[in-house]
Amino acid sequence: MHMKLIRHLSLLLAVMLSPQQPVAAAERTPPQQPYQEWQAENFAIEKPLGGLVGDAERGRAIAGDQHRGNCLACHELPIPEEKFHGDLGPPLAGIGSRQSAGMIRLHVVDQSRFNPETVMPGFYRPPHQLNRVAPELRGTTWLTAQEIEDLVAWLVTLK
Repeated sequence: MHMKLIRHLSLLLAVMLSPQQPVAAAERTPPQQPYQEWQAENFAIEKPLGGLVGDAERGRAIAGDQHRGNCLACHELPIPEEKFHGDLGPPLAGIGSRQSAGMIRLHVVDQSRFNPETVMPGFYRPPHQLNRVAPELRGTTWLTAQEIEDLVAWLVTLK
């Protein structure tokens, strides 16, 4: 029990130091795509952001990339070549059979719509709602609309 608490605290610290905190400009280039407005209804964003089509292969890469999605920091995922998988968030294997693409999209875009106390970053939250953002990253989102759609395209394949 004690070791599990230490592990959860370590993961929480890792999350707190990840996308919500400023990253050196050399590690993070602001997205160049214009922000795409979105609307949530019934706990889902039904329409793809900007009408974009996602690529599941790119989405898998984003999920495992420490400087982009970094989903592995908190979630267990079917990416066996990665050694570390977090357990702060729920395992995502089978998420595509449990939730619609629209619900998955909203979870990735702004998890606080489901849980206001979440530690999960809002990867495509409206830029004016973000705080503690490095000056060179102000007015941007953590992931681009295309990266969101790529990630959703991969997550819906996890059946």
